[in-house]
Amino acid sequence: QVRLVESGGGLGQAGGALRLSCAASGGTFSTYTMPWFRQAPAQDRGFEAAINWSDNLPYYTDSMLGRLTISRDNTKKKVYLHMASLKPEDTAVYYCAGRNGLYTGRYPFDYTYWGQGTQVTVSS
Repeated sequence: QVRLVESGGGLGQAGGALRLSCAASGGTFSTYTMPWFRQAPAQDRGFEAAINWSDNLPYYTDSMLGRLTISRDNTKKKVYLHMASLKPEDTAVYYCAGRNGLYTGRYPFDYTYWGQGTQVTVSS
């Protein structure tokens, strides 16, 4: 059974940066497309970024272009999300997810496996 565990959340300051990590276990991580989503209170879970397994091609939501960098380390079975120029509106729970195979989309239903999420709070 695939398990995903996020870490690296916490309190950030506006203008600063945070790096989130997601550790995978129990599956063939190297063939998984791995995205990050976020969900703020009373909002739907929204796509932030994903990284394809075969070519490490990244995909980003347009609203965060230039502020996000997604990367992965298949030997460590980890995926990372670096967030720069933090804003208070980035405050949300950030979720790591995964699916076995190529990138197919940016909706939650595109992904099979989910972590429990890590809270990011950005102060002004």
